Formats: sequence, C-alpha cells, structure tokens
Amino acid sequence: MRTEPTFQPARVYFCAITWATGLELAEERMFDYPRIFFLISFIILWISAQAGASWRRRGGLKEEEREDFGVVQAATLTLLGLIIGFSFSMATSRYDLRKGYEEAEANAIGTEYVRAGLVPSANGAEVRALLKKYLDLRILFYRARDGELQRINNDTAQLQNEMWSAVQNPAVAQPSPVIALAVSGMNDVLNSQGYTQAAWWNRIPTAAWTLMISIAVSCNLLIGYGAHTAGPKSGLLFVLPLVVSISFLLIADIDSPRGGFIHVSPQNLVALRHSLPN
Repeated sequence: MRTEPTFQPARVYFCAITWATGLELAEERMFDYPRIFFLISFIILWISAQAGASWRRRGGLKEEEREDFGVVQAATLTLLGLIIGFSFSMATSRYDLRKGYEEAEANAIGTEYVRAGLVPSANGAEVRALLKKYLDLRILFYRARDGELQRINNDTAQLQNEMWSAVQNPAVAQPSPVIALAVSGMNDVLNSQGYTQAAWWNRIPTAAWTLMISIAVSCNLLIGYGAHTAGPKSGLLFVLPLVVSISFLLIADIDSPRGGFIHVSPQNLVALRHSLPN
C-alpha cells in the first residue's frame, strides 16, 4: 500500500533559513534578478504552508488552544507586514537617492561646462570636449548591463584623470581666483560620480532580507497549521505565499539598480547632452 509522503516542518524551516542566510554570498547576483527571486521565494513559502498543513493533520489544535494560537498567528503576520513595510521604505529611499544623485551629476557637469570658459581658450576647449565625452559615458553607466559596466568604469576613471589634468595645468601655470572656480567645478564633477557610485552600492542589508524571509516562513507555517479544512491541494494555501512573494519582488526590483523593471532613467543627463552643441 502506497503512502503519501509527509512534510517535515523542522527540516523545511531549517532549509529556508539556510537558504536565506546563504544569500549573503550571492546577494548582488540574486537580487539583481528579482523575477528569479520571486519564483524561489514563492516555492519556499508555499512549501512552508504545505508543511504547516501536514503538521496539523498529524496533530491538530485543541479547541482551548486555538484562541492562543490565533493571537500568536495575528502577531506574527503583523510583524511580517511591518518588516515588509520598513523594507519597502528602505528600498524607495535608496531609489530616490539614486535619482537625486543623477540630477546632481547633471548639474555639476553643466556648471563646469560653463565655467570652462574661465580658463585659457585652448584649455577651455579641451575641457569642454572632455566633458561631452564624460557626459556620454555617464549616460551609458545608467543604461548599461553587467557585461559593459567594467569597460565603462575603466573609461570613466581614465577620462576623469584627463579632465583633472586639463584644469590643473592652467591653474598651476597661472593661479587666479577665476581659474580656481573652474577647478572647484571640476572637483564637484568628480565628487558627484563618487556619490552616485556609493548610492548604487547601497542596498538593503542581507540581514534585513534574512529576517524578513524567516518571518515569512514562520507565518506560512502558522497559516498552514492553523487552517481548519485546507488540504494539500487547496488554493487557500497559495494566497499568502503569492502575496508575500509579490512584495519581495517589488522590494528587490526597486532596490536593484540594474535588474528588474524599475530603473533610474538618466533623463537630466540626456537633457543636458541635447542642450550642448555637438
């Protein structure tokens, strides 16, 4: 006689936590692909709900325990909602920060392009030509994928050295407060790129993801365990895993600068490039 395989909740929970902790080693890769992360998280959470239902069938709640269980279940679900809300807030604040630095970069480059007229004519023309190339590279940075990123970063670093030399040489040869404005403007251009890069590296910590996934697994275990009539094939056990996984998808998408659907568009840099003569 064939017997239906039974779930082992403790093992499922341990595997889920181990998987969440292991994200620290592959954080950038995993969260740069929010759709894959959505699929994996949905499977883990659905298995957790099924494990809870299997656990209930082997030893359900007594009537006098159900009220206390409901309090624990409601508190855990509330905590999960709060953690998801805080994580979403963290992701949107980082997204807004990246947008703000894109605007700051455009302002810094545009200001330095104007100030390039303060240095001697030959050097000023060189500075403006270099700034146009630099602006094109910065637009590519926002639109690039992983394969092109290393080349763009190398070209950007080389061009920054050339731009600094273009304003440093006339400033050393003929130091004056007027030329100092051009040097200060170039310093702002270089600093703005560093601020942008730091903002793109600033992601939701792995510890926050681990906590959120751990609570989500616990909630799904409790939902499955507390279900009165939901069986293994019941559609009700799909609801919470699906909703939570969609929340994870949205948070990971907003938090990922290059992956997913939502990106920071270099609209200010593009508008500046169109305003400059070719």
